[in-house]
Amino acid sequence: MNRQGATRRLMTEYKALTQNGDTLNPSPGSPDGMFTAGPVSESDFFIWEALIAGPKDTPFEGGIFTAKLTFPSDYPLSPFKMTFDPPLFHPNIYANGEVCISILHHPGDDPNMYEQASERWSPVQSVEKVILSVVSMLAEPNLESPANVDAAKMYRTDRRRTNASCAETCKSFLAYEREGRPSSRQCRASRVGT
Repeated sequence: MNRQGATRRLMTEYKALTQNGDTLNPSPGSPDGMFTAGPVSESDFFIWEALIAGPKDTPFEGGIFTAKLTFPSDYPLSPFKMTFDPPLFHPNIYANGEVCISILHHPGDDPNMYEQASERWSPVQSVEKVILSVVSMLAEPNLESPANVDAAKMYRTDRRRTNASCAETCKSFLAYEREGRPSSRQCRASRVGT
């Protein structure tokens, strides 16, 4: 798929995300996490920003987390990259903020044999499906193949300290926004489970 095809696909996904107006209410049966996502600039559909609300009944509840989505020119044949900025302290998020989740791994067999090919990226996936998976990942980390070994170890051995660290992360994000970091005002609200 060429860049024009990728742009058409991204425009279609963006339209699907925004068709429900500016509501952030999850639909029945969907995860509690809510999000907005959209291109940072109308002139470049290959860089998006997402705001993700921390899922209820988790240490991330009450936080709003910013992630950058970077799409390759052959999207959807290849997955996009998702990076939290600033980074979250989480077993499945690298220290630089990049999300490590099966659905964002290139298609095909896993050379490390941790995941099945059906769990990895395929062109039928979408921004919405990935963000829903990330919301679930925030609530229930995959500790079998962590990207952040220190976070995984803390999660296994000291849940109270992990929860405190997550609470600090929520505060850091709020402070980061107050310091004048550009917000996602251009992101149109989207509803989970559309």
